[in-house]
Amino acid sequence: MAVSPQVFPPRKRRPSAGSFLSPKLTDLNLVQSLLSLSQEISSLKPLQFLLKRNSLSTINKAKLLAILFEEPLRNPVSNFFSPSTILCFEEMYIVLQRIKTLMEDCSNGSKMWLLLQIKPLANSFHELTLELSTLLDIFPVKEVDLSRDVEELVVLLRKQCTQSKPLIDPRDDFLMREVIAMLDQIKKEIVPDHSRLKQIVENLGLRDNSSCREEIESLQEEIQNQMDEKSKADIVSVIGLVRYAKCVLYGSSTTQKSDHRRRKSMSDISIPADFRCPISLELMRDPVVVASGQTYDRESINQWIESGHNTCPKTGQTLAHISLIPNRSLRNLIAMWCREQRIPFETAGSNEKVNGVKATKAALEATKMTVSFLVNKLSVSQSMEAANGVIYELRALAKTDSDSRACIAEAGAIPILVRYLGSAVGSDHPCLQVNAVTTILNLSILEANKTRIMETDGALNGVIEVLRSGASWEAKGNAAATIFSLSGVHAYRKRLGRKTRVIKGLMDLAKDGPTSSKRDALVAILNLAGDRETVGRLVEGGVIEVVSGVINELPEEAVTILEAVVKRGGLQAIAAAYSAIRKLGVILREGSDTARESAAAALVTICRKGGSEVVAELAAIPGIERIIWEVMGTGTVRARRKAATLLRILRRWAAGLDINAVDSSSMMTTTVSTSRIVLPA
Repeated sequence: MAVSPQVFPPRKRRPSAGSFLSPKLTDLNLVQSLLSLSQEISSLKPLQFLLKRNSLSTINKAKLLAILFEEPLRNPVSNFFSPSTILCFEEMYIVLQRIKTLMEDCSNGSKMWLLLQIKPLANSFHELTLELSTLLDIFPVKEVDLSRDVEELVVLLRKQCTQSKPLIDPRDDFLMREVIAMLDQIKKEIVPDHSRLKQIVENLGLRDNSSCREEIESLQEEIQNQMDEKSKADIVSVIGLVRYAKCVLYGSSTTQKSDHRRRKSMSDISIPADFRCPISLELMRDPVVVASGQTYDRESINQWIESGHNTCPKTGQTLAHISLIPNRSLRNLIAMWCREQRIPFETAGSNEKVNGVKATKAALEATKMTVSFLVNKLSVSQSMEAANGVIYELRALAKTDSDSRACIAEAGAIPILVRYLGSAVGSDHPCLQVNAVTTILNLSILEANKTRIMETDGALNGVIEVLRSGASWEAKGNAAATIFSLSGVHAYRKRLGRKTRVIKGLMDLAKDGPTSSKRDALVAILNLAGDRETVGRLVEGGVIEVVSGVINELPEEAVTILEAVVKRGGLQAIAAAYSAIRKLGVILREGSDTARESAAAALVTICRKGGSEVVAELAAIPGIERIIWEVMGTGTVRARRKAATLLRILRRWAAGLDINAVDSSSMMTTTVSTSRIVLPA
């Protein structure tokens, strides 16, 4: 008579499978396990804000059960239980496991969601009590050899369980109805009464900015635990309400230091190579498969195709079609990894979803109200400290979802943020400058906001000023990331590439900044290098020397830039890349699969365009042929193909032949000599 899993609200976060199974233990070990389990439940604290009476009643029953299970253990020799008694004990064990799981679930989850689930959760407590009542009814009291006092205790406990009724505290029910009514008001675009809102959140223990922020995090985790779309949508609405309450009731957060530590730790996380987009080298948010079978982030490959390319960036193959097929398996793996690392995961370009859930009317209106409150407060702010707190809240809100980004921009926040980008602000209030530029960065993720930023007077120049002379590396790195985001639009990429201050700022940051800021600069440079005209300016600005200097620290980013620059930069780029040949040889030998692929491709371009002198420099690297053979055997498909081409170039150079001419005999020689290696056509 195991308890049905349907006693609990449907959710993905379920107890372990063992919790639903009877333990296979000897008689006394089983009783000892029951005693330990009932004592664990007895030691739990009653729920603090909701379901107090339910949890307290359950804990008291567990204390009585502990007395029952202690009795057989006092005289273990005389207790040999019949199969029916053992079966009853086993079923009790399962029920107690369920009770413990329910108590812990209610203790650790979101208070707001607990409130909205108050009725089904109260029913869960009641149904478990009824299951316990049934087991006590059939419990063979005489067979277990209990004392008279314990027998009376069992009768009392059985009576309590039998008379149990679903219990919902009138206060809990009132709070639930108040929240539902308030969400309905917000849906109708009616601003909630602040005194009522404060009463609700304080009764749930949400009494300051920090507790509200923790509640929002709990709600976001709860979305992942729900199975049905309606529950997910309801949680999104509640998140909007709590976020509004946090801002209007408790003011703006100014915990800059904790956020800086959190951001720093995120930047230090090593993203698995398979989760990075081969174009942007950033974490893929919406991986898609192209006709060649390669996977890219949707935003990056769309930009590639819209720029007029009809080939696969990795393999160089002509795409038979430009349809993009979602790689859902990889996306799920990335989402799971992000949750483990506590990194927000949102599909890029999704303007209607929060954590993969379609935004509700209530959630959208709550966001608009929150944004309106913050922007109005910022526009009349008299002090830098007050402005810093408000901008920090806008920064956090702009990071959450596309609806928030759209609302913030539509409310006119961008021109106000521009005021806080200047060097004068940065020197006196560095955190304020960081928050302002990071808010603009977060806003720029939305495609429509890229245009708003580029067309707002002073916005681009402000970002460039932060890039060149920001008060901190974090500010400079986020300015570089903003340049990267804006350059995703082809027309803006050209416009940014024509600005000497942008090129110089990115070069200086890539050369002198800490690793996280260098990476921000390099990915922006890589994006700009997608425009042939800009490549010339990058080469003149010393991009080859800069990436050669960081190639040991950030090999994948540096080598990918070298590949792009030598491909589009003409003879000047080839001449500048001569000094990087030996470093590319080291990457070919020791780098990751992605880095070796780009290194091989760059070397093929350099050798073909640079002539015999360049090939001689490559040939002078000790063991270079063996290194190339290793890439041909263990590299990616594209790396193997590029390595085979590189080997043919070296052999033709050694034979005194034209390295750019490939005849059938040389092709055959290479094919025969690599018969153990599968080479692409």
